Amino acid sequence: MYSETSAPDFGQRRERLLESLEAAGLRFLLITKPVDIYYFTGFRGSAGMLLIGTRRTRLWVDPRYTLQAGEQTSGIEVIEAREGLGQTVAAWLRKRRPPAVGYQDLHLACAELAAIRNKAGRRAGTRWQPVGPMIETLRMVKDPWEAECIRRAGRLTAEVFGEVLPMVRAGARERDLAAELEYRMKRAGADGAAFETIVAGGPRGAWPHARASSHHLQTGELVIFDLGAILSAYAADMTRTIYLGRPSRQARHLYESVTEAQQEAVQSLRPGLSGNDADAVARQALARRKLDQYFKHSTGHGVGLEVHERPRLGRGEQAPMPADCVVTVEPGVYVEGYGGVRIEDTVLVRENGPEILTPASKDNWFTG
Repeated sequence: MYSETSAPDFGQRRERLLESLEAAGLRFLLITKPVDIYYFTGFRGSAGMLLIGTRRTRLWVDPRYTLQAGEQTSGIEVIEAREGLGQTVAAWLRKRRPPAVGYQDLHLACAELAAIRNKAGRRAGTRWQPVGPMIETLRMVKDPWEAECIRRAGRLTAEVFGEVLPMVRAGARERDLAAELEYRMKRAGADGAAFETIVAGGPRGAWPHARASSHHLQTGELVIFDLGAILSAYAADMTRTIYLGRPSRQARHLYESVTEAQQEAVQSLRPGLSGNDADAVARQALARRKLDQYFKHSTGHGVGLEVHERPRLGRGEQAPMPADCVVTVEPGVYVEGYGGVRIEDTVLVRENGPEILTPASKDNWFTG
């Protein structure tokens, strides 16, 4: 069983954000995305508004969350908003009239922003400045506490997959296997599944994001399993492919090719490498096997509080990866009418080499 670890240093995270705000000429930032509110405060409710300022941090919550916010946070002012979050925050801003307020333009809806600005008073002279991916960029770098949370989530994911693997046989139903994986993850201590678990056999495996269906697996099929646990709010993401029976020449060619591409892409990861270049490593490996035309998505994405976050490993992504970011590496090939193979690990990008955080074996991939 897994247990919660000690809390991260939320105050230090707020200090890092204040440095970014100062560089942007801002004294206040209104944060409305729940996952980002958690990142800076520890509050895990589904609604709230956080105003980080140079002197004090304030968190507005509705009456459902007052007690929870008080227990989960420290070093900030928790304010109960009885008249609605947006209206209460706007009323506070109307009284103070700050010269500028940053806001999350990648999250806050236009209508909600307009309502807050109108209530705060357009004549107050406050400038509203979008901050773009400022927070997402900060969150890319995982501190040791975050890395350990994802490491534990990845370990749990791999262990549960190993438990269910003996159940993967002809006649088993995709939906039943997916339910078993999610049940066992929660029973082992996970907060839940990071996303809807994918089990896709036979021709349905050619759909990269197929949902588990009522299809009963058959001998001679490739079966894709894509799963991940959330533990202490952090996600893992892992994919393995199993062949039912003794693999055909085609199945072996596809599996060995994807495994080789995945291993090469993982080993290429280092701080400073661009997502474009990491993606190119996987594509070039598949091109050597004349399979690159069957690779239909990017090579990977960041993982953390969200199962899809920055950085992205794909074409055109020129920004260098920072040390201590966590990404997936998941090349795949998808052959219409036959099936697919995808191999995916969650990987910590370190100065001294990549660390795979989802340690399920890739060797025992067929049942015959």
